[in-house]
Amino acid sequence: MFSGHAGQRIMLVGQAPGPVEHDQTRPFAGRAGRQLMRWLIRAGFRDEDDVRDRIYMTAMTTCFPGRRPDGAGDRRPSPAEVALCAPWLDGVISMLNPRLIIPIGSLALERFLPGRRLDDVIGAAYTGDGVSIPGAPEVDRVLVPLPHPSGQSRWLNDPARVALLDRAIARLSDLVTWADPGG
Repeated sequence: MFSGHAGQRIMLVGQAPGPVEHDQTRPFAGRAGRQLMRWLIRAGFRDEDDVRDRIYMTAMTTCFPGRRPDGAGDRRPSPAEVALCAPWLDGVISMLNPRLIIPIGSLALERFLPGRRLDDVIGAAYTGDGVSIPGAPEVDRVLVPLPHPSGQSRWLNDPARVALLDRAIARLSDLVTWADPGG
């Protein structure tokens, strides 16, 4: 599941398509998507159309993994499912060569900044090698992780984490024009 086109310099990588996205064939089309769009508008995009025109959206896996056995939300893709889709994701990254990658949630974070926790990285920008970038980037690619916007996630229930999200949105705002100067 993806939406976008060649030439987009910003890439967003989520966990997996959800049931709404499965029906509508575009990433982040449901409730979590509405929250994500609010964050991205705060980061400087005009509206949802601007976000979708300028950001290539995909996920760690390309198929809806199904509901959790207890029915409380969507199932997290297994390591085997992520491994099966990794060559596709690697190919898309190679083809697009995005300047800015926005990993959404802990599964995407593990792909781009392995061994890091959301609490340790949200609010900052990183090189592809995981080095923190304090100011203007002098590299070809920057990562700005965000938490997952799902209502199932309890990560944002802590005010200190909301402050981290605010810092991440401000950092993203600083980098959007750098990544996509024609946008």
